[in-house]
Amino acid sequence: MRYSKLFIAVLAALALSACVTAPAGPAGPTGATGSTGATGSTGATGSTGATGSTGAEGVQGERGKNPDTIVIVPAR
Repeated sequence: MRYSKLFIAVLAALALSACVTAPAGPAGPTGATGSTGATGSTGATGSTGATGSTGAEGVQGERGKNPDTIVIVPAR
């Protein structure tokens, strides 16, 4: 009984493999390569604007003349 199932399975595999069709013929030659597209024109680059002038220098503060320093100590 085991051999008959094995025989049927092998026979079915061979029968299904025979159903695969071969190509009708060799493939034809490849076609010619197409031409490349036209290159777009590059636009003219605009001129650079003028550099701005530097701002005025700020006034320097006086050091060590402010006695109104407040220190806040957090409560426990």
